[in-house]
Amino acid sequence: MDKMIAYCGLICTECPAYIAKQKDDNELREKTAKEWATAFNPDIKTEMINCDGCNSKGTLFFHCNHCKIRACCIEKGIENCAYCDDYICDDKLEPFLKNAPKAQAFLDEIRKNIKL
Repeated sequence: MDKMIAYCGLICTECPAYIAKQKDDNELREKTAKEWATAFNPDIKTEMINCDGCNSKGTLFFHCNHCKIRACCIEKGIENCAYCDDYICDDKLEPFLKNAPKAQAFLDEIRKNIKL
């Protein structure tokens, strides 16, 4: 399977919500909902663990529908933040990357290989 890169640099195809939706895996949905409810938001329920990837036209995990990074990239018409003239922006991306160093490494690698 090809990697699907989120606007923020996370790899959608490695996300449990993506995997659960693609495999229709209710056990993974339940496990992920419990973990994410404890770590991020107690309102996360099993039925929310469904996603086709943040840059798809399909189902999105509920957070992705409200993601400021995603909205910004769509508005700018860019593939992901690595292609942005304001990379790494202070108001959206920088705070996120403090908790997602793998995403930053991936975006940095993409940015290194593109001509801006």
